[in-house]
Amino acid sequence: MSRATVLQVNLAVPEKSDAKNVGITGINKQPVDHPVAVRAPGPKRTGLHSGLVGDQIFDIDHHGGDDQAVYAYAREDYDWWEQELGRSLTGGIFGENLTTEGLDVNGAVLGETWAIGAELVLQTTFGRIPCATFQWKMREPRWVKRFAAERRPGAYLRVVQPGDVRAGDEVRVLHRPAHGVTIGDSFHAWMHDSSRLREYLELDDLPEGLRADIHRKLKL
Repeated sequence: MSRATVLQVNLAVPEKSDAKNVGITGINKQPVDHPVAVRAPGPKRTGLHSGLVGDQIFDIDHHGGDDQAVYAYAREDYDWWEQELGRSLTGGIFGENLTTEGLDVNGAVLGETWAIGAELVLQTTFGRIPCATFQWKMREPRWVKRFAAERRPGAYLRVVQPGDVRAGDEVRVLHRPAHGVTIGDSFHAWMHDSSRLREYLELDDLPEGLRADIHRKLKL
């Protein structure tokens, strides 16, 4: 099995967007060559928004906060999309903070914990839901629908233990919950099969943030 690593650490380079009424978007992420401190940002609308110091989030109604402190996407999934789209895709274009290599991000189990580098510990919370800004950034027809059809959303993570992250850091899986529900499968259920979401509520170790989101989505 190959060694899992952080291939890139990406921070926002703000740009104008007409996709939403926020006007400015932080989806444009560019790699940096220095260590970046990662800490829990607090509540979505009133906290520090991103978990990475120096990153920026502008659509604070839908992005950021403790359960979306960090976004990770695998280079291997970029390679798959390159074949599908017939174009090259640089790490960061999907808006992820961490571009990984050798790690099955979408096969990670909900609530799985990762140790990165010397101190940082992150926990998976859910997959990334595509939005109008993402479609605007990609300039691909029907991109939201196309992205939603695949089980390759990448993973949002919360900060369990703060620390620095840099390109080249090893990623180690510390704990994988026994329920077996993956990022990819739960994303598919959220987008296409709400009956499965109701089943997830029976899991003892489901992340509490996701449990609350499912209750809101199903109007329970």
